[in-house]
Amino acid sequence: MNNFSKILWGIVLIALGIVIGLNALNITSINLLFKGWWTLIIIIPCLINLFNTKESGKTGDLIGVVVGVALLLAVRDIISFSLIWKLLIPIILVAIGLSMIFNETIKAKVTNKVKEASKDGLENITATFASQKVNKDGENFKGANLDSVFGGVTLDLRQANIEKEAVIKASAIFGGVEIFVPSNINLKVKGTPIFGGVSNKVINKKENEKTIYIDAFCMFGGVDIK
Repeated sequence: MNNFSKILWGIVLIALGIVIGLNALNITSINLLFKGWWTLIIIIPCLINLFNTKESGKTGDLIGVVVGVALLLAVRDIISFSLIWKLLIPIILVAIGLSMIFNETIKAKVTNKVKEASKDGLENITATFASQKVNKDGENFKGANLDSVFGGVTLDLRQANIEKEAVIKASAIFGGVEIFVPSNINLKVKGTPIFGGVSNKVINKKENEKTIYIDAFCMFGGVDIK
């Protein structure tokens, strides 16, 4: 969570506290448990994540906002639930398709770097219904494939030797991938999350000459880069 996301959450909590306080003092009578209030549990977090500039890929959050708003309108009898079910799958498919096209077009450099490196063969690190932690202290690192399926993979590169460039292809399906990178590198990340998230907490610096290219895909999972 970046500073801007924290500010947005702070505003939400302050507003909630003010309303509860004013209601307690009988100054206002705002009903917080209005019909369909539970849809805000879906809408607010997804809406805030859309403004999180350090997150790569917004498909899941965008779908979450659309679904949450649609459910709220249905609960309030503004639209019918049958209409939601008819349009839900087409909306999701269109959103995912647009996200894939956008990522491939805008972040083609990351894709090409990963493809080139894959021709020479990359180390495979896999966790299926299990967890695996790999530490590369003092080792020369050029790249790796990270695959997590109902499990977790942690790759620690903080003390690894990176000559100029390195590539990582990460996939998390109902699981998680955690990548720790050195402080003296820049990151180029392409994220394709489907009901998941790709979080990049690294701040690039102009003086850093080394670069790590990360192509991350997650479905009902997450990829965290720290």
